Amino acid sequence: MIGLARGTVELCEYHAEWKHRYEDERARLEAIAGEHINSIEHVGSTAIEGMPAKPVIDMLATVDEPESADALRPLLEENGYEYRPTDDVAGRLFFAKGPQTNRTHYLSVTERESTVSEETLVFRDYMRTHPVAAAEYAALKRELAATYPADRESYTDAKSTFVAAVLECAMNGE
Repeated sequence: MIGLARGTVELCEYHAEWKHRYEDERARLEAIAGEHINSIEHVGSTAIEGMPAKPVIDMLATVDEPESADALRPLLEENGYEYRPTDDVAGRLFFAKGPQTNRTHYLSVTERESTVSEETLVFRDYMRTHPVAAAEYAALKRELAATYPADRESYTDAKSTFVAAVLECAMNGE
């Protein structure tokens, strides 16, 4: 099961199918835009085995330079992705796939050596290898989803202190 209405928060228990959905979409993206992309990674909670998650597959595509990201935009838009220019993360182009009533994939495009890319991968990898932190994050996500079911922005903002603390630990090798 994947898909969620824009702006809402609904968590599902981890599904192994999420990995397969990511792999299918990665192959599709490589076929349509592979010459512009260095790598495509499965990120976000759907990439962390056992983690409850919004049923939307998060992906990170890296490019060598901003011009490559800009060249991807029309290709992605022609292939079902909506560019979201109001994204508030510096150094990232953000795309959503699926109608607003049923978003299925999110794609972040950033430079390979960017802070966004590094932090996204470091957080994912830390959650995969630190079960106590992952359990704390899962509990926080459940609590916040119950508090903010129709307010994705508040849900995301409320996780920011925890995410920052994990990134600090991860970057310091703790």
